[in-house]
Amino acid sequence: MRLALIGNPGVGKSLIFNQLTGLGVEVSNYPGTTVELQRGNTCYRREMIEVVDLPGIYSLEGDSDEEGLVRRFLQEGGADAIVAVLNVARLERNLYLLLQVAEYGLPMIVVLNMADEASKQGLEVDAAVLQKLLGVEVLLTAASQGKNIEQIVPAALSASRPATVDIPYDHHVEAAIRSLHKMLGADRLASIRALQGIGDDQELLEAARTIADEIENRHRMTIGQIIAANRHNFARQIAEAMVRRPEPPQYPDLDGILTRAISGIPVLVGIVVAMLLTVFVVGSWLEGLIVGFFEVAAIQPFTALGLPPLAERIGVSILVALQAGFGIAFPFVFTFYIFIAVLEDSGYMTRAAFLADSAMHRLGMHGGAIIPIILAFGCNVPAIMSVRLLGSRRERMIAAFLAAMVPCSTRTVIIAGIVASFIGIAAAFSVYLVVAALILLTGLALSRATPGERFGMIMEMVPLRRPKPELVMKKSWSRLSEFLFIAMPVLLAGSVFLGLFEFFGVMSIFERMVEPVTQGLFGLPGYAATALVFGIFRKEMAFETLAILAGTADLGAVLTTLQLYIFTVVTVLFVPCLSTIAALIREVGSKVALAVSLYTVTLGLVVGALIYRILI
Repeated sequence: MRLALIGNPGVGKSLIFNQLTGLGVEVSNYPGTTVELQRGNTCYRREMIEVVDLPGIYSLEGDSDEEGLVRRFLQEGGADAIVAVLNVARLERNLYLLLQVAEYGLPMIVVLNMADEASKQGLEVDAAVLQKLLGVEVLLTAASQGKNIEQIVPAALSASRPATVDIPYDHHVEAAIRSLHKMLGADRLASIRALQGIGDDQELLEAARTIADEIENRHRMTIGQIIAANRHNFARQIAEAMVRRPEPPQYPDLDGILTRAISGIPVLVGIVVAMLLTVFVVGSWLEGLIVGFFEVAAIQPFTALGLPPLAERIGVSILVALQAGFGIAFPFVFTFYIFIAVLEDSGYMTRAAFLADSAMHRLGMHGGAIIPIILAFGCNVPAIMSVRLLGSRRERMIAAFLAAMVPCSTRTVIIAGIVASFIGIAAAFSVYLVVAALILLTGLALSRATPGERFGMIMEMVPLRRPKPELVMKKSWSRLSEFLFIAMPVLLAGSVFLGLFEFFGVMSIFERMVEPVTQGLFGLPGYAATALVFGIFRKEMAFETLAILAGTADLGAVLTTLQLYIFTVVTVLFVPCLSTIAALIREVGSKVALAVSLYTVTLGLVVGALIYRILI
């Protein structure tokens, strides 16, 4: 038995999927596409049920990869039952997709999610109206509270059935549907799709095109516009019959404040500056505590044991790696992830997208591209993966290119741990200004050089809500665990290898070879090049490796402020980490990934050399 979840973006579909399936989720591409599906299993009455989470879409008739995938999934009968998830607080827009799904005649149930949000807004929802109209089971749920989620699988197994509703289309469209049925035996769905130019039956498409031309001449609208308007009108009528709205309260217009340029831009800048400032201050304070603790409680006692030189070298390498990982990366990464989770859960991300729409168009994208850019402050990998939500390959290429350049949390570790800690907070912000200027110039150049169409923005404005601390911490820990369980083992292994190379003199040979170059270009010692190379694995490893090779986390004692600043700028601009490169290859292809890598390497070297020449 297979169930498929379908719905608009932001309706809580993925949260329901996670609650139904728990652990053991598999992510894979749908055959013949690059679009990912999540699949998981749940057990009900000793029967294994497969649950598929389809991509969030607004319509079944668009040209995006996601819409094409869902269309194909429904046409091929990819599931035994469909679970249509709607945001009950945004019912009219969600009903549009539901009506399209209902026309496929597949067994289905409807889940009206976010009942808690509707209740907070004072909405009274009568689910029985929709149940009577569609002839299918309708459930009211609140996924964030786990309310009624346990009813979904039993209802899908026992009560799913095809919807009995027929959308009342314009009388000319209804006449065309009857004509195509009489002439070619086409059913209602095939006729509607053929009138819109969708399908594989050439005879049906030609007949439908002839009739559609006549209808369009009468209405002076395209057939797609006519059908869409009919659906929207019907969805509005259903929503009005289902929902009773209270008198609007006299609250301050927060959406107006956050989405108007005159007030919204200062708020956006203030949020970003406050986020970075807090990361710098809190992270630096925690770094000092943790680094000092490791030095006094671990490294000094260990070196006092008088072990054989090789054993001591390996032991110190492990301890310094732990000191660098927990003392340098952990404070900044965790603090940053908390901020990102708060912004996501509060609903502010969509306001930022709306606000940025005009500016992003100058870079060849719409406002939705601001979401990958903001997500990139946390991690470039999910940011690049999120560019698939943009409408065209042109926008995805530009957004992926720019997102790869954004200082992620691991680069923030370098900026905060080196520049903010040893030079000053003003100097740390100047690194962001340098990178922001380069991203802006790169975006302007790409908007003119990249071929392809431009599209407008359609995005659900999710309600503002107070983030729940437990969900914020859970999401932050989930992201941090990647660092602890993936980056830390790599850091430990790398530190041991570096220690062995240093012990046997290999490192000194390499450093003597590259030192003329690093010293001549940037005024940096030879071991800085080794740190840059390790930064390709993960960005914060450049900082941690530098501390390991310098023999101390107190870098201000062994390097000048100019050396620290140049190393930071070069590392931040240098080639993205391997995970980011892999994400680029997956989303936009190997040619773009290679172009990003070559461009950022060149940019880092050139900018670092210019700063050295200017400030020397």
